Amino acid sequence: MPDDPYCATPRPADAPAPARPGEPMADCVLCGEPTEYPADAPGAPQCPRCEWQQAQRGACSG
Repeated sequence: MPDDPYCATPRPADAPAPARPGEPMADCVLCGEPTEYPADAPGAPQCPRCEWQQAQRGACSG
């Protein structure tokens, strides 16, 4: 067992690439906070907190 107890979380295949340093960041469509995605990312970008909350809702609606 490796010393690191956590695994890296893979990015979903349809997720846009993270923004490069100095590139404008997109605002979250739910809360307005900056996201890790570039401003020209397609779709409805969400901040990490809102992405996590949406994943929780989806997991519990099963």
